Amino acid sequence: MSEEKPVRLPDATTVEAVLASLDPASADAELAPALANAFPGFDFTVAAVDDFYWRGDARTVLSADGTRIGDHRAWVERELEEFSGDLIAFWNRYRTGEHKFAEWRGTSVFACAATGPGVADFVQLSLGREIEVLAGPVVDPDYRPYSADDLLDPSWVRREPATDAPLLSGPVYRLGGRAAAGIVHMRSFLARRARIDKEQRQASRPELENRIISQVGPDGTRDTAFLDANPDWFDFVPRENRFFADWERSSACTHRIFDHWAFDIHDLEHRGRREIGFIPRPLKMPTETLSSEDGISVHRLMERTEAIDQKIGLPFAWFFLMTHGHWVDPDVGEAIAAGLRQGRVRLPPRDAGVLLAWADRRYLF
Repeated sequence: MSEEKPVRLPDATTVEAVLASLDPASADAELAPALANAFPGFDFTVAAVDDFYWRGDARTVLSADGTRIGDHRAWVERELEEFSGDLIAFWNRYRTGEHKFAEWRGTSVFACAATGPGVADFVQLSLGREIEVLAGPVVDPDYRPYSADDLLDPSWVRREPATDAPLLSGPVYRLGGRAAAGIVHMRSFLARRARIDKEQRQASRPELENRIISQVGPDGTRDTAFLDANPDWFDFVPRENRFFADWERSSACTHRIFDHWAFDIHDLEHRGRREIGFIPRPLKMPTETLSSEDGISVHRLMERTEAIDQKIGLPFAWFFLMTHGHWVDPDVGEAIAAGLRQGRVRLPPRDAGVLLAWADRRYLF
């Protein structure tokens, strides 16, 4: 947070106006300063993640001379109608490759700024950095379409982060990108996450109070009340809240969390139920994954976790990478926790407490 006191939190209308004002030639360099200028008191940092995507809602058809004919879906449907729905006639007409389509492709970008001293005191903007490329011909020149869907969702072109497809426009930045939650104040989000989970669990109390778990064993069937088997059901803490609480309790707390992680947030209704949460996305990654291989000693695991911390530049980084679930196998945490209990290895007391609590009640993303 800059020395100037923030006047107001970012809003979608102003953010979108800032993004629209950026010149593609300098958009990457100007994004953070432009946001800071629009929202005095906020010092924005910008980080991209490896999250390549393409959009199917904004394709355009171009003629042989490069003239834009119109929306891809509307054009395909109109041309098919002229061919009375004859897919083969459509294919034969356009398989020469003269007509091509353009589409927008992008990667996720996160802009963050502190709003206070706490670990969750920051605002995150989820953006998409997109470019428009000339993707390829409007039909697959080698294979006939089996249905109109094959034409409407072209799968015969190569889609990769690094492409030699001609660039038509961009880069441009869009609020939201592929994320459901474009602007989030993290402290407010975590409070909302915990509140919604508690409300949903309380709403199920009448049904759970009557639920019975039946277990069949060698001595017959044993019935146990669900809440007797799960006495802390209503004291559950969501994994998102635990992630931030563990950061605050650990040696990592001296670092800003958004300098090392971005948060892919969703907050939506699905089949009448509120779905809210995030997937943490590491901004700095080790060179290789770490797993608890057969025969490897806990001391060797400790050496390798220390190497990860040094590579990332963050104490206890390996633990949070483990909860993410890709770079460090959870069995590594279990092995080190067992070594702590047996007195075979040591961690700083605050980190040991976090790890042992995690081992008692694991959470992963």
